Amino acid sequence: MSKPYVRKPPPLAARALMGAAIYGIGWPVIRTAEALGRGPKFLAAMAAGNQKRVAKKNPFNSYVPGPQDVFVMTMPKSGTNWTMQIAHQLIWHGKGEFAHVHDVIPWPDTAVMPGFMQRYAIPIEQATAWTSAPERKRVVKTHFHWELLPDSSEARYIGVIRDPKDVFVSSYFFIRDGIYGPAMWSVETWYRAYVSGVNFMGLSWPEATASYWRQRHRPNVLLLSFKTMKRDLEGTVRRIAAFLDIDAPEALIRDVVRQSTFEYMRGIDDKFSMGRVIPWREPGRMMRKGTQGGSSELLSPAQQREVDAYCQAELKRLGCDFPYEEFADLTP
Repeated sequence: MSKPYVRKPPPLAARALMGAAIYGIGWPVIRTAEALGRGPKFLAAMAAGNQKRVAKKNPFNSYVPGPQDVFVMTMPKSGTNWTMQIAHQLIWHGKGEFAHVHDVIPWPDTAVMPGFMQRYAIPIEQATAWTSAPERKRVVKTHFHWELLPDSSEARYIGVIRDPKDVFVSSYFFIRDGIYGPAMWSVETWYRAYVSGVNFMGLSWPEATASYWRQRHRPNVLLLSFKTMKRDLEGTVRRIAAFLDIDAPEALIRDVVRQSTFEYMRGIDDKFSMGRVIPWREPGRMMRKGTQGGSSELLSPAQQREVDAYCQAELKRLGCDFPYEEFADLTP
């Protein structure tokens, strides 16, 4: 039997250098850009750079999925780890043990991320534990749009769509608490970039949503609503089990539901956390609140309406008939 994969975080010196760059160079650059009113343009340029890296070095270009692959495809901060936990525990019949989720679940996207992330997850070619799993399947995480993913009728694809206002709030706190700290962009800058189509990983909520939604009729694609997952966790577990052709007895359903509650997962947050990206900062929580409809924490009613209007207009421009009102909480 092969030895289990153990992630190797970047050396302390590399993380310290990154922290020094953020606080010594990034902080004054960010504050200057904001003072000049150029914060959103700066973020847009960063996003464009990320998109170029993906186009040039898409890690999926040479990968051919097989029947063992279960892709969990989401915008960041949209219930990714939650869905991964459900699928992984179903595949392992409730006994999916790991020191960290990315010791067992590959995340190929990291190949085009900054250097400190490139050893964050097990490479897909080394993620072979699935051959011992009761269901002979493995989860693969990605935040890429559908067009960037390897398309195979043999693989399964699970997409999760969350209210874009909640995605905004969750992503802001995640980046602030996990990386930037006091150097974080202002909420206003983050917001203006967001309603211009820029997410912190260079992704666009309307484009990602439209790309997943176009595939919804395929038998090997399952689209889930974060809102519905919150309202009916047991029903979600049953849907994923049926989609993966897993004959799950009631005892397994109950066990996976228990292991997928927010309270349970928050209790093992370190198994999903990025850890200390900046050595002298406490790691940010991966499971912060996990709420639906809590965007008023950062957004005014007028801003919430603007996000809704922007996303709906973009979906229409993309020719997408996604039922926005069913997935998002509209602000009157």
